[in-house]
Amino acid sequence: MAPELDTAQGAKMRRAGAARGRASWCPAVALLWLAAVPGWPRASGVLSRRHWPVPYKRFDSRPKPDPYCQAKYTFCPTGSPIPVMEGDDDIEVFRLQAPVWEFKYGDLLGHLKIMHDAIGFRSTLTGKNYTMEWYELFQLGNCTFPHLRPEMDAPFWCNQGAACFFEGIDDVHWKENGTLVKVATISGNMFNQMAKWVKQDNETGIYYETWNVKASPEKGAETWFDSYDCSQFVLRTFSKLAEFGAEFKNIETNYTRIFLYSGEPTYLGNETSVFGPTGNKTLGLAIKRFYYPFKPHLSTKEFLLNLLQIFDAVIVHREFYLFYNFEYWFLPMKFPFIKITYEEIPLPNKNKTLSGL
Repeated sequence: MAPELDTAQGAKMRRAGAARGRASWCPAVALLWLAAVPGWPRASGVLSRRHWPVPYKRFDSRPKPDPYCQAKYTFCPTGSPIPVMEGDDDIEVFRLQAPVWEFKYGDLLGHLKIMHDAIGFRSTLTGKNYTMEWYELFQLGNCTFPHLRPEMDAPFWCNQGAACFFEGIDDVHWKENGTLVKVATISGNMFNQMAKWVKQDNETGIYYETWNVKASPEKGAETWFDSYDCSQFVLRTFSKLAEFGAEFKNIETNYTRIFLYSGEPTYLGNETSVFGPTGNKTLGLAIKRFYYPFKPHLSTKEFLLNLLQIFDAVIVHREFYLFYNFEYWFLPMKFPFIKITYEEIPLPNKNKTLSGL
């Protein structure tokens, strides 16, 4: 939803829009390929921040998208607010999960455990079903890599993510190659509390973050940056429902996470300090050179050549430039460099949640 929560016109349009959109930027798949592989200069004189992980930055309100940013497939077409439920209604809550790009590849990415997450609701008073999810306004590639526009000195980012709420649950989509399972029953009052929280969360958490960045795959290793994606939205929502008093079933719940592994990141600066009139031109050129192979709309030949450049930068030279909180960071990459995991993250426990408040 751009500024407001939208409703999808139908399950097929949602799948065509959201799922196809995620498949539209071929270079974004390049690092997924690199994730299966075993396996530019660090800025000098810059400060290294020691408080890890870096907190995700929230904003006072959601800005209007730049007209340059155009989604190939419309985000969550047509819209309506989340309905107000009767306070004494019993609302069933469902965990929804299906393979990314399922419309095009079927269960192929499901075998690799690359999954998209959402939440379903069913009102027992009205019998109506609803789906709620959070994903990219301008597709995954735009949220992960910038455009290099000739008329601009700095990389240009089309990165926003938002919540989408619509009536109906596409049972076939979620059940055929994924998960549709009831995890809790809440009251209408709890649902209405959640709806208010979703609006606030959606207005202040405006951009998508693909990567989790850690020091190593070892348990307890330092986390440098956390992702902010569809699964994180589901986890935040479940946690908030537990705060409101929801009791969840004791079932296993796993989520896809994409990791980069690096030594301690180096803070480089924001757009103005790096690319502005008094910025570091050498550093700015290195950042743009790094992002160049990820540009969209490539021929097969160009894609293969750029894939070699990506391999050279990330794996051979062990370099990655991360854009997080609208600031640039240098990651000194470490083996195994990139990894996709499907980790269990338990459903929240009401008592533990309350004790942590």
